[in-house]
Amino acid sequence: MTTIGISLKTYFSHARTLAWAGAVADIARRHPAVLSGAATLFVAPTFPALVPVRDLLAGSGVQLAAQDLGWADDGPFTGEVSGAELHEIGVDLVEIGHAERRALFHETDAVVAAKVHAAFRNHLRPLVCVGETTRPSRADDAATDDAVSDVTAQLDRALSESDAAGVTGPLTVAYEPVWAIGAAEPAPDAHVVTVLDRLAAHLATRPELAGSTVLYGGSAGPGLLTRGHGRIGGLFLGRFAHDPAAVEQVLDEVLALG
Repeated sequence: MTTIGISLKTYFSHARTLAWAGAVADIARRHPAVLSGAATLFVAPTFPALVPVRDLLAGSGVQLAAQDLGWADDGPFTGEVSGAELHEIGVDLVEIGHAERRALFHETDAVVAAKVHAAFRNHLRPLVCVGETTRPSRADDAATDDAVSDVTAQLDRALSESDAAGVTGPLTVAYEPVWAIGAAEPAPDAHVVTVLDRLAAHLATRPELAGSTVLYGGSAGPGLLTRGHGRIGGLFLGRFAHDPAAVEQVLDEVLALG
């Protein structure tokens, strides 16, 4: 199964978000890749749109994701949104640790770990973002080894609080090289495939994380799944997917790969 996720960030108005979600739900209800189980979809709108988007997605098989959550379940935390409430309204996944959250809102490894723990204990699937910050200065195995060491260490730190509490489960890892986010092209195909393979192998050493998946983000778009020859388990899409027809294009690619 190939997983396709889309985060809308804050690019859309509320009305455009609902129109987009309705169109994507209609595509999912009829597309053979979704109907056959070859592909699974999730979408992450803004917080105010979660409930109406949930209703638009009903019966489509598309999962609902949130773009963030607070680390506390309740209390005097003005402006935060708790994992408890996200679970209550029907959210399936929650994005944690995106490079923009780290850079713009100064989220640390400790904050990311606390949010991952909050997701697990509230029965939400964490969508943990990892990625090296610096573009490799060379294209060789040693450069890829450096990237793998970096992102597996990030993942281990993100799971540290959950591990200590003994509250873990399946999660989704989005590998997004920070230097490729918003770039004209994704990271080199061979680099992407190797890092994803080794992230999956790292997860496989943890039986308590069985059922976890690994996706590629960072200027992901059409053609990447095909060039990966079946070794890329999914994509986490951004602006490319703002046109619902582009989502259908990626689903067509999943179907063609068989």
